Amino acid sequence: MTLTGRTALVSALGALFVGFVLPSWLGIAIVQLALLIAILCDLALAAPVRTLRFTRTGETTVRLTGEAHTHLTLTNLSRRPLRAHVRDAWPPSSFHPGAEIAASRHHVRIPAAERRRLTTTLNPTRRGDHHAVRVTVRSYGPLGLAARQGSHHVPWTLRVLPPFTSRKHLPAKLARLRELDGRTSLLTRGEGTEFDSLRDYTPGDDTRSIDWRASARRQDLAVRTWRPERDRRVLLVLETGRTSATRIGDIPRLDASMDAALLLGTLAARAGDHVDLLAYDRRIRASVQGRTARDLLPALTDALAPLEAELVEADARGLAAEIHRRTSRRSLIVLFTGLDAAPVEEALLPVLPSLTRRNEVIVAAVADPRIEEMAAGRHSPQAVYAAAAAEQAIAARRHTADRLRRQGITVLDATPNHLAPDLADAYLTLKATGRL
Repeated sequence: MTLTGRTALVSALGALFVGFVLPSWLGIAIVQLALLIAILCDLALAAPVRTLRFTRTGETTVRLTGEAHTHLTLTNLSRRPLRAHVRDAWPPSSFHPGAEIAASRHHVRIPAAERRRLTTTLNPTRRGDHHAVRVTVRSYGPLGLAARQGSHHVPWTLRVLPPFTSRKHLPAKLARLRELDGRTSLLTRGEGTEFDSLRDYTPGDDTRSIDWRASARRQDLAVRTWRPERDRRVLLVLETGRTSATRIGDIPRLDASMDAALLLGTLAARAGDHVDLLAYDRRIRASVQGRTARDLLPALTDALAPLEAELVEADARGLAAEIHRRTSRRSLIVLFTGLDAAPVEEALLPVLPSLTRRNEVIVAAVADPRIEEMAAGRHSPQAVYAAAAAEQAIAARRHTADRLRRQGITVLDATPNHLAPDLADAYLTLKATGRL
């Protein structure tokens, strides 16, 4: 049971009545008894809360920064009309900051044996699974002096997917892929090892592409055209240890790596390659294997949605063993990790030779644009010291990247806005040069 502000107001008016009309103990007793009777009658006439029935419908997935709607249907099984305030509680990260109260609270009137549907609009600010907490109902009597209150657990889960902001680069990368694949009118061709067709020789063509047998039959010079190889294996590996928890601007480093992995995975699937995903620190955190091109993007986003960085040191040897288990033939391995000197030199470098022996390896690292800004600052003594520290950090990352390149690895060190398109370009370059 709860009392309302109206009860306090009536009590204050009763005190005035006692003070001016009946200033005695008898007056106090009369006012308090009348108020108590009114409260009990109001409470008795309020619709019961425990007999309410709840059902949920609505969306189960939404992209981060998107909007989702969940519907809560209340059925009043009692013989009394329901006048209630309803709170549909969700975690605070399910709403815009400051909008939780307005979005989760509803005022409803339901006649006896009828139902109403309430809609709660969610605007999640964090990726992952958001679970409905509880539904709290405060049922008021006709006088508005007292209310019955109770809570019900009505389960519902909304999975918040990665935003995939790099999707805007996909049309341009697909256009370049079509150029490599020979499906446009541009005079370009891929230099892969899969024979595609013959065409007439034009000045400027590589003479090594001339097919002399076909030229003899046609009595005209003919050149071979090629297309990038298909059915290659691409393994996206996200290292989810402590270095991936570092925040770059407003997002963790892991989220920027996810965005680049989604763009590359979608592009590779459109190119006819087989794409798998592995997220690992000391154990497997997420895995996607054997999906078709049509099912790949939903599978990737669903697997990455609940993924969080773990504050542990990644096990490089265990990661290498898991990669070997998944790559029975030559593959492109894209490792999303940091370029911090200690983890790379002590853990990653010793296991790299076993990976590069039969695979093409790309290391994709997320750089902090703030460090570049600090390195450019010279306007005050404090800024000069900060610039020196930033230059030292940049030099250390370059040294680490050079050591990886000497192992035959392609290293990409780019800011969150540039990592995804740069990685897609590196993949297309490998396709065009026949290295994949």
